[in-house]
Amino acid sequence: MGAHHTPTAGRVLIQMSVPDVKKAVLLWKRRAHVAHLKAEHPPHLRAFLCIHHYEASWTDSGSPYYGGLQMDLGFQHTYAPWLLREKGTADHWTPLEQIWTAEKAAKSRGFWPWPNTARVCGLL
Repeated sequence: MGAHHTPTAGRVLIQMSVPDVKKAVLLWKRRAHVAHLKAEHPPHLRAFLCIHHYEASWTDSGSPYYGGLQMDLGFQHTYAPWLLREKGTADHWTPLEQIWTAEKAAKSRGFWPWPNTARVCGLL
């Protein structure tokens, strides 16, 4: 996945010295912090916040579209099946979960799932 192996890679705790364990813990804490910062800043955050501004509340449960980016069930099933399975429809997801799902869709479809609001936001 592009990350270098830790000096402790492949070893179990019983084989490691206390300093090695401390180094590994510090390394993983740093990696977790970097991952957390990336998760809070999706690449197209401003674009999706603009779309959301013209769509609905993050908790909108009005069928057939759910959440702040108005995702239908097919969209949710295609781009976030595990979230749909674990939490239900998008109105039960956090705003960041909804945005990251939209980011996944945008990789292949751009902003076309939101043609009118994306146009208003200057994205199309």
